[in-house]
Amino acid sequence: MSLFSIDAHSVSDKVSIFEMGPRDGLQNEVAVPTAAKIALIESLADAGLKRIEAGSFVSPKWVPQMSDSAQVLKQIKRQNGVVYSALTPNVKGFELALDANASEVAIFGAASQSFSQRNINCSIEESIERFIPLIELAKAHNIPVRGYVSCVLGCPYEGEIAVSEVARVSEVLYKMGCYEISLGDTIGVGTPQKARRMLQTVCERVPVDKLALHFHDTYGQALANILACLDLGVRVFDSSVAGLGGCPYAKGASGNLATEDLVYMLHGMGLETDIDLHKLALAGQEISTQLNRKNGSKVANAILQASKI
Repeated sequence: MSLFSIDAHSVSDKVSIFEMGPRDGLQNEVAVPTAAKIALIESLADAGLKRIEAGSFVSPKWVPQMSDSAQVLKQIKRQNGVVYSALTPNVKGFELALDANASEVAIFGAASQSFSQRNINCSIEESIERFIPLIELAKAHNIPVRGYVSCVLGCPYEGEIAVSEVARVSEVLYKMGCYEISLGDTIGVGTPQKARRMLQTVCERVPVDKLALHFHDTYGQALANILACLDLGVRVFDSSVAGLGGCPYAKGASGNLATEDLVYMLHGMGLETDIDLHKLALAGQEISTQLNRKNGSKVANAILQASKI
């Protein structure tokens, strides 16, 4: 099988998109009103997205853009079958998410010791220890927990990261009880062969159907990296509508992969997402207007321009 071929008989043609825009996207943008966040989330659900990260229960001191996450989760008009997730770094965050009726929560670790120390002020091992009581609480309340592993293809402080360490941390989170592990190229430095090699190594420790890919587009490689990994069987991808969220480690650079661009590629390959691309483009354009920023999706810009002709 070639690097970019897909055997339709060996893997599913259904893809799940985990929409990060309302959280990972907006937390790296200027603050927008609560009503705009609610409208975005509802528009994303109307476009067919079934998994939306709606907020984050971290300290408002560190991430003021997410300080209204409880109001957002409590006020959105929910659709049946849509999962509304929240990022929760600790037990206090989990309790707040539970009170706000989050469908599931997410915890975040790293494959880089330096990144872990600078981002959450503890070692990888200490961060994992902190998650134990949170996961126990989540199990008691029947709340699914998703796990993020940062810096899987590079670290802003250490450079390249050993794939064996990525696999080790991923396996630990999976065995702790995370139903899915999202592998994040936090600074977007990965290239196709490195991305593929990393995923192959992690797949030796965690089943591929329990993995997701979260590739940032800082160097314009996110779609190529996904394409290089598709035939390995991964079918869950994180992305952000309109490419919301720059890269905090490369000032002025793009960050998250635009959901519209990802969906366009997947649809062009005959893969199913159940997402209405035109509605998605409109949702991204509306929040981009709210932010007074250029829409970061090439596909959305093309679709919206074409609709004016």
